[in-house]
This record gives sequence, C-alpha cells and structure tokens, in this order.
Amino acid sequence: MDAMHDTDAAGNEYFKCDFCREAWSESRPMVEGHKGSLICASCLTVAYTEVVVNGDGPTRHEAAGCALCLLHKDARHWISPMDAGVVVCRECLDGAARMFERDPESGWRRPTG
Repeated sequence: MDAMHDTDAAGNEYFKCDFCREAWSESRPMVEGHKGSLICASCLTVAYTEVVVNGDGPTRHEAAGCALCLLHKDARHWISPMDAGVVVCRECLDGAARMFERDPESGWRRPTG
C-alpha cells in the first residue's frame, strides 16, 4: 500500500490521512507510520473506540497489512471507511494514541467509552 500523498497538491494538501483522505491541517493533526502512512486524530478516535473500547473489528484481513506498521497480524483492527484495503492494527492504534497524548497541542484525548 502506498501512503496517501497527493502528488498534484502542494503544502499541507500534499499530506492526506490514509483512512479518510482528508488533508493535514492544524485542526487535523496526524501521526505517521512506516513509509509515510498517516492517520489523523479524527480517524484514530473512531478506530480506537471501535477496536479498543468496544472490542469490535475483524481479527484478520487477508488482503492488507496494517497501513502504519505494514504487518499482517491476527489481532483486532479497523478498516478504513473509504477503502476496505486500508487497515490499522490494535497495536498501532495504541501507539498512535500515545503519540497524540504526548503532544498537548493536538488536543486529542483517548476515548474511554
């Protein structure tokens, strides 16, 4: 999977969340995975709530490895609503959550249910 970068755009519009395809902005902070993959705070909130808080999400995705770590894992993961071939694993959700929590300017709070 290639990271979501809009090669026809400049500035912040170049960087897009792999999951919702929205561009980076001050109000849409992002965490970067391997090979430039990105997840925005909004998608992380939805994914974290579904997978971690609610314990939902499939445990196996045959077609795609995690967009952030690039690994195929037998663990709960979240599938992008924009592209069923783009997934993020539970471990990377936890890692992205820690990254946002370390950045007070992100304003991100871990969902608790």
